[in-house]
Amino acid sequence: MTPRIREIAFDTETTGLDPAQGERIIEIGAVELINYIPTGRTFRRRINPGKPVSEATIRITGITDADLKDAPPFEHPDIVDAFLSFLGDATLVAHNASFDRGFLNAELSRCARPPIPQERWIDTVAMARKRFPGAPASLDALCKRFDISLESRTLHGALLDSQLLASVYLELRGGRARAFSFDGDSGAEGSEARPPALQRPKPIVRPVTPAELAAHAAFIETFGDGALWKSVN
Repeated sequence: MTPRIREIAFDTETTGLDPAQGERIIEIGAVELINYIPTGRTFRRRINPGKPVSEATIRITGITDADLKDAPPFEHPDIVDAFLSFLGDATLVAHNASFDRGFLNAELSRCARPPIPQERWIDTVAMARKRFPGAPASLDALCKRFDISLESRTLHGALLDSQLLASVYLELRGGRARAFSFDGDSGAEGSEARPPALQRPKPIVRPVTPAELAAHAAFIETFGDGALWKSVN
């Protein structure tokens, strides 16, 4: 039986670039994957960071201070507890994972919650650079490489970017063919090779009775002398 691998494609939008400088998360988005395939379960929250959003963030995300003034802070149970419940013990998949890990763990620290350790993260930037050395490894570039539509991505958003990331991650893991493979992917993580089918030692020969042979011959005679059947049989 193939083991069940649960992962969460994850993305954040933030007030700035460095949590060590007091920048905060303003939106989180997450997509559940089981055996590398999205299940349809998602998580999205906007978060009041308690500080102004930078002009650069507004240009990239379209999210303004007014959009966040009624949102709960990260430490509210609707955010931190709900997200940790959704996450469970799954591995987090992120694009440039050190960025998202730094922000998430900074927020968890403010709530006196344990950090998500590095070994629970998968970085798709590192995967892409290993697979395509020297090629652009941005999420947009990988979507274009794998023919994943960016039509709806006029602005960055945590949930939309998580959904795009889930598609990119599937491609980096082996592509759409993996989703439809019924045989184990030989040597691949989380796969189970199917043993070859046993071959029948001798073909089945159905016994034909003399009466059946006579009936068949009589039937062929009804075709007449010019029948194609008689010329090849």
